[in-house]
Amino acid sequence: MKTIGVLTSGGDAPGMNAAIRAVVRTAMHHNLEVYGIHRGYRGLLEKDYEVLNSRSVSDILQRGGTFIKSARCPEFNTEEGVKKGKKIIMDLALDGLIVIGGDGTIRGGLELANEGVNVIALPGSIDNDMGYTDFTIGFDTAITTVMHAVSNLRDTSSSHGRVFVVQVMGRDCGDIALHAGIICGAEEVIVPEVPFNIEEITSNIRRAMARGKSHYIILLAEGAADPFLFTEKIQELSGINTRLNIIGYLQRGGSPSSFDRMLATRLGFHAVELLVQGEQGVAVGIRGNKVIHKNLQQAIEARDSLDKDLYQMAKILAV
Repeated sequence: MKTIGVLTSGGDAPGMNAAIRAVVRTAMHHNLEVYGIHRGYRGLLEKDYEVLNSRSVSDILQRGGTFIKSARCPEFNTEEGVKKGKKIIMDLALDGLIVIGGDGTIRGGLELANEGVNVIALPGSIDNDMGYTDFTIGFDTAITTVMHAVSNLRDTSSSHGRVFVVQVMGRDCGDIALHAGIICGAEEVIVPEVPFNIEEITSNIRRAMARGKSHYIILLAEGAADPFLFTEKIQELSGINTRLNIIGYLQRGGSPSSFDRMLATRLGFHAVELLVQGEQGVAVGIRGNKVIHKNLQQAIEARDSLDKDLYQMAKILAV
């Protein structure tokens, strides 16, 4: 093994730079050359890359986003796109490829692996929506960002006696809303995995305000309900001034937390070690603070499920 590639694809996540840094420096330890492929699979198909060295990845550990850029690539969802990608990998004489991203990125890695490319995948997604790993790179930073935003909103909520609906990311997975709801002390957590009763929520709001509560925070995962209609209905049924705040892409940015830096570094290091040891076609993750790896197909098929104990705890503590 002489040369490997690394790319980040799909939505960016804080900690991706830390993972790239670990990949490059671990590869250099094994006397491997590293090609940083720009803009994910799109850059691969356009042969857009640069050679990375120790200097390339200095002073990036603390930076959010991904310095080699990311993009979505519909063409790579086709058989022709995958075959073109394999040909370019052969043209570049890459002996292995490390891909960092979410479900779509790992699926792309699986397609390349099925074509004979040595692929290792890392889970980079703020949603924490991959069932094979306890945590994904970027999740901890995202919930920390939500925590700070909700702390600020709580001040104005208390000052005016308002209800605040805070929409966070999580189309299919409610982990951001759930974890952030617990650490922020939100009164309600609405996630796509659990049906909600809006009449019950508004009844809870009226009771809370009747006993003197000066604020009411609802964390709403984006996949659970239309935020505008939900907020309208809350105000209509409760009779209390209700405001909507959509945090949006703020959750994706910012300097990665210490947890995400450590997680990304550990996974990046192990990805290269696995390639050197002859492993391929696997996704690296973490279980019980131990780095693990799963077959790419198994990693994709592993269903992410809401932690029901945490959900129940959130409801009890919100009383």
